[in-house]
Amino acid sequence: MFTRLVRRDAGMVTSEYAVGVIAAVAFAAVLYKVVTSGQVSEELQGIVGRALNGQT
Repeated sequence: MFTRLVRRDAGMVTSEYAVGVIAAVAFAAVLYKVVTSGQVSEELQGIVGRALNGQT
């Protein structure tokens, strides 16, 4: 009986990893869209430019 419970639960680990991977990919896609949008890209370039020039 114990081995039956262990085997039944073994499939859950794979499905949990799959859901985690899908969530991570979705988050990465949203983050990519935000970072590559025009306004955010300009702000990031400004921040990097000020940092390289020593300005605050």
